[in-house]
This record gives sequence, C-alpha cells and structure tokens, in this order.
Amino acid sequence: MAVVLEFVEGYRWVVAAAIANVVVVTWMAGTVGGARRKYSVPYPTMYADEKEHKHAQAFNCVQRAHQNTVEFSPAFLMCLLIGGLQYPLVAAALGAVYGLARIQYFKGYSSGEANKRFSGGGFFFMPAYFGVVICATCFALHLFFPDLL
Repeated sequence: MAVVLEFVEGYRWVVAAAIANVVVVTWMAGTVGGARRKYSVPYPTMYADEKEHKHAQAFNCVQRAHQNTVEFSPAFLMCLLIGGLQYPLVAAALGAVYGLARIQYFKGYSSGEANKRFSGGGFFFMPAYFGVVICATCFALHLFFPDLL
C-alpha cells in the first residue's frame, strides 16, 4: 500500500532550508573535531580547563558556538517544518537567514573572542528563530481557531 503525502505549494523550500541547516550543524561538528585535534583536547572532555590548558579559550569558543547551535536546533527545526505547512515561503526564507546567520555566529565565536559571535550578521539568527516560532504558533492557532488567522 502506497502512502501519498500532499504538501502546500512551496513546502519543498522549507525542506531544503531544514536540510541546509542540518548540513551547517554537521559542518560545525566537524570543525569542533578539528579543534580537538589542533588544541589537543581529548574526548570525552566537553570544555578545556583554563587553568590546565593553554588553548582552553580558543577551543571552548569553538565548542560553545557549536553547542549553542545544537541547543536551538530541535525547536528551530520543529517550528520551521510546522510553520512551513501554512507559511512555506516565509518559513523557508527565515530558515535560510537562520542558517547563514548561524554560520556567521560560529565564525565569530570560533575566532576565540566570544564577543565576536554577533558580528558579521551572527545576531540575525535570533529574529529568524523567533520568526519560525511565530509561524508555527500561528499554524497551531489556526488549527484551533480557523477563522482567526
């Protein structure tokens, strides 16, 4: 028995944005692995001790940049996919902005200076994140109150 799913026009862009963001998180994970080798921080150490490791700040910034992205990923992806059911092009655009901003956030943070994480457009991940949360919330409200939105 075949199951056919039908999605709103433009939802393919939402799926593309979701996959692109998974690729970004995977690239970040690889970069953390490279930083582990470069700065000699063995597994399972999550963060290097600044008293014991001369490159602790540099490694910890790379690790924290990735960790922050991982912390947001489940909610972001869920809201992107759900919000995109009703607002596919808006959600996809926000997903693209989020991914590009996360790259800038990671690059800035990975410089070893945590205050650079919002430079170069890294701060745009927050408005994009809240944008997909609003899309998903509006979709949920529409399910309960179809005439409202």
